[in-house]
Amino acid sequence: MRDRGFDLYLTGEFAGLVGTSVHRVALPTLAVLELRASAGQAALLASLAYLPTFLLALPAGAVVDRYPKRALLVVTDLAGATAVAAIPAAALLDVLTMPVLYGVCLLLGAVSVLHQAAAIAIVPQLVEPAMLHRANARVGAAFGAADTAGTSLGTAVVALTGAARAFWLDGLSFLVSAWCASRLREPGLPVAGRSRRRLAAEIWEGLAYTARTPFVRELVFALTVVGLGVGVTGALFSYYLLTTLVAGPTALGIVMGVSGAGALAGALLAPRIVIRFGPGPTLLAGFVVCPVAGVPLLIARPGVGWLGLIAVAGGIQLAAAAVAGTTQRALRQQICPPHLQSRAQQTSTWLVSGSKPFAALAGGAVATAYGVHAALVVGTLLLAVPVAVLWRSPVSRLTVLPVAPTPVEAPVLAGSRRAPGEGTGSDRGQ
Repeated sequence: MRDRGFDLYLTGEFAGLVGTSVHRVALPTLAVLELRASAGQAALLASLAYLPTFLLALPAGAVVDRYPKRALLVVTDLAGATAVAAIPAAALLDVLTMPVLYGVCLLLGAVSVLHQAAAIAIVPQLVEPAMLHRANARVGAAFGAADTAGTSLGTAVVALTGAARAFWLDGLSFLVSAWCASRLREPGLPVAGRSRRRLAAEIWEGLAYTARTPFVRELVFALTVVGLGVGVTGALFSYYLLTTLVAGPTALGIVMGVSGAGALAGALLAPRIVIRFGPGPTLLAGFVVCPVAGVPLLIARPGVGWLGLIAVAGGIQLAAAAVAGTTQRALRQQICPPHLQSRAQQTSTWLVSGSKPFAALAGGAVATAYGVHAALVVGTLLLAVPVAVLWRSPVSRLTVLPVAPTPVEAPVLAGSRRAPGEGTGSDRGQ
């Protein structure tokens, strides 16, 4: 680690993630139980939260590669605090409606796209290349811990003060994150003169890198299909628990908290699992577990026992997702040329998360026509498709993490039509 920069960064991101987890409990409770949203409105709410990723992910990658990431982290945190404060303010003025929630989700989604792009791209600047996988595992662990802490805290705050007031806590978490980001020292600032290039050309460079690198292309395709499945199931998960399974906001928070604990465990274990089994088999196993762990939700009935099973299955699912997620991110960061880090990441984000708003709307349409359960079945089946894709891909046979490129190699990697490492006798991954 370089100085204490990474620990400070991790503290700020942890605080922001705690607020996000509070938000995840409070928002569906507010929409479904207090504003009486329908299944279609719940799906639209989720779609609007995802939509900025589709619209802004690619430009965000080019912007982050141009400008200091610390400043972007601070500005987006402050904007996020302002956005979420609109919800309790509207409640105080008795003007809180679903259109207000739609607007806040859209604005917060836009802020989050830029923040997450900067937050991911700054990690290779804060740690040594050999520590990237452990650093990403710690980020994943922070996400799991924050998810557990935030959902527990959010559940308590919603029960004590109401869903609308819980957003004050979300706003406070943004301010803590902004303070931590402002204290970072950012090495490796963007190269002078790059800001004069056309934005479209820089975006195209990131797209071309992803398209012409076989391992990256195959893995991103698999992740995109997962994004479609998650978009369908995620848009209706809370609605299904709160209505069909008759779970109150407290039970919803507990289920989410247990799932977050699974993400924490998976992220902590990821480096050891990769060392023991190799990155390829680890990724494949993670993709297999995700759809299997989604089955209990499809067969559940109202009752405490079923909710407990859903919580455990969700924990297993997020543990597998955390292991696979930290592994694929470390692979990508290791082989990607430094000057393309953010744009390559944002190309993946655009394809994976950018597909979710359309998947959420499709899920809402299926739920309206055939019922919420049918939509959840469709989403779970989509999660199984990437298993077949990776089974036939060289990605699943990777036995070691790739070696980080040297500065001399970077221009070759950016301009070559071969996957990084091709012709060297070594296996490489995303």
